Amino acid sequence: MNKTCPECGDKIVGRIDKKFCSDGCRNAHNNKINKDGKNLIRNINNRLRKNWRILESLNPDQKTKTTKTKLVSKGFDFNYFTSIYTTKAGTIYYFVYDQGYLPLEGEFYALVKRDS
Repeated sequence: MNKTCPECGDKIVGRIDKKFCSDGCRNAHNNKINKDGKNLIRNINNRLRKNWRILESLNPDQKTKTTKTKLVSKGFDFNYFTSIYTTKAGTIYYFVYDQGYLPLEGEFYALVKRDS
């Protein structure tokens, strides 16, 4: 049975279950399939990474306070976080991976680091 590569159309030689003629064709094919959401995902991951770096730089001692103005001036985007933690008392912490923040009175925020 002669199978052809779905990427370039060349004849496939080798194992019976082989789907592509080469690693290059396999990679090109999979890259085309996965391309649609890549820019969206890359942009979101970049925003999360930036938020994490900002929180980490402002919170070297694992617990501190800062202001919304300082967060925003560094480029922090409050729309991007990875999880929400609600305490038994109903306090809501927002986390970017292990770095968290809690809105306080006025424009203040408590910064915390969750243990790994």
